[in-house]
Amino acid sequence: MNKPEIIPQDDVAGPKARHKTTQVMVGNVAVGGGAPIVVQSMTNTDTADVEGTIAQVAALSRAGSEMVRITVDREEAAAAVPHIRDGLRKRGITTPLIGDFHYIGHKLLAEYPACAEALDKYRINPGNVGFKNKRDTQFADIIEIANKNNKPVRIGANWGSLDQELLTKLMDENTASANPRDARAVTREAMVQSALLSAARAQELGMAKNRMILSAKVSAVQDLIAVYQELARRSDYAIHLGLTEAGMGSKGIVASSAALGILLQDGIGDTIRISLTPEPGGDRTLEVQVAQELLQTMGFRTFVPLVAACPGCGRTTSTTFQELARSIQDFIREEMPAWKTQYPGVEQLNVAVMGCIVNGPGESKHANIGISLPGTGEAPAAPVFVDGKKFRTLRGPTIAADFKALVIDYIDQRYGKGSKTPVTAAE
Repeated sequence: MNKPEIIPQDDVAGPKARHKTTQVMVGNVAVGGGAPIVVQSMTNTDTADVEGTIAQVAALSRAGSEMVRITVDREEAAAAVPHIRDGLRKRGITTPLIGDFHYIGHKLLAEYPACAEALDKYRINPGNVGFKNKRDTQFADIIEIANKNNKPVRIGANWGSLDQELLTKLMDENTASANPRDARAVTREAMVQSALLSAARAQELGMAKNRMILSAKVSAVQDLIAVYQELARRSDYAIHLGLTEAGMGSKGIVASSAALGILLQDGIGDTIRISLTPEPGGDRTLEVQVAQELLQTMGFRTFVPLVAACPGCGRTTSTTFQELARSIQDFIREEMPAWKTQYPGVEQLNVAVMGCIVNGPGESKHANIGISLPGTGEAPAAPVFVDGKKFRTLRGPTIAADFKALVIDYIDQRYGKGSKTPVTAAE
């Protein structure tokens, strides 16, 4: 029988080197040029509702969104933007605001100069910035205003609003070609060209490359991967990733993670958004959490302490470990905004909440602090491990509360300012 091949550690596959891109400053956030991959989100409030939009931007920022895009679709929305910015600043929130413009962006930016000044970046869609002979003029108007206000832009092509003149031109050329490609391939090429031609035109109008971010969003995973790989191959602009119209719930999460995970592994992407359709009345911050978890799971960023928990089986018929894992995970996320300043480095913490003795002690030893709860038929005792060593055994009806208290104590001792005393194991 042949022995299995042992792959040397140095040969194990890992993320490719990041695609070299030009760095862009969006407010106080660096995008591209080797900077950490940035998490972005978007509000779904009516931007004319100043207080409602402030509240949602604040919630997204608190959840960890490092840039937030807001819709600027009409005069009332444009007039509200500076008030939204000022209201956020009064709350101490400096998260960059991005204005999302379609159809009449040139008009709104020109007629509401306070809006143009308050935003940290403008998003332009080359597919609907203007039509026919108005396209270049209206695009130029936005670029001129951006240059005047020293604002970067994102030129964002989208599968659902692709420049139809460009697409028709490429389709006609393809039909006349000796070796025509299928229509889907031509459409992908139109997406890439739409972004690159618009960026080239912006540079002709005086916009520097370090003021531009490109995106080319589609809703099908394989198309998205192909489009972005080609966009990265043919340019060094900073790139924003996102699967548009990803969908609701697990479908949206899986589709976005599959597409963006492949691109990120390939070294492509400087800022990302997970475009989830929220459940009616659902929490908008879920898309921020998913983006963070994707980057952290893949090893690109560290945002919050990790909680490892077993999936459960016939040995774990009690729901205690599930409830405790959820409680610890929710508690950590709720406290992280304050912990970032109170406990520097706490995002590196690993916690294990395991349901039985099969993998429980081993996983708990690998974590900074872990607990192995009693499974079905096991003695009602839960050993706790701290930094790989047996710390104590918890018993009785308050196991969950007692372990949570130990986690808090560990964080305070390990990451508290001026207190780096190691936690001492004791039975």
